[in-house]
This record gives sequence, structure tokens and C-alpha cells, in this order.
Amino acid sequence: MNMLDGNALAGDLDDIFTVDVTTARFVCATCGHSGAMATLRLFGRTPASVARCPSCTEVVLCLVKADGRVFLDTRGIARLELPMSGA
Repeated sequence: MNMLDGNALAGDLDDIFTVDVTTARFVCATCGHSGAMATLRLFGRTPASVARCPSCTEVVLCLVKADGRVFLDTRGIARLELPMSGA
């Protein structure tokens, strides 16, 4: 088997992030609650947003905009289910 670098994921990642992520379903890594990303409770705004689980209130996602980049921390998500584009 040939080893590839992360560039080989470019096409798959492009498919993932061209969808409306608010309709994606998440599973909270802390309590196991499952729901649409749109149901997360958001605290803060640009440049930093913290999204918490509506069930246990633990941090699920942090998004920071700085220096022309976006930093996305999703360690509070055990699983993210995204619809494929065109599906």
C-alpha cells in the first residue's frame, strides 16, 4: 500500500465542507446527546465563538477567526454526520 500525505484528502474534504453544516448531526463526546448542529447553544461572536451541547452544556465546538485564518476545535464532538453534496 502506498503512503499518501494529507493532500490526498483534498477532494473528500471539499465535498464535506460544501454542505450546510448546520444541518449536520453531532454526537456530544461528554453525554452522548445527538442533534443537529443548529441546536447547539452559542456563546460569543467573532472573533471567537463557543458552542455548547444543549443537553449537558459542555463545550462541543470552538471557532476562532484571527490573522486571516479560522481555527476550529471540535474535540467535544464524538461523531459528526454530514450529508454528501448532491445526495
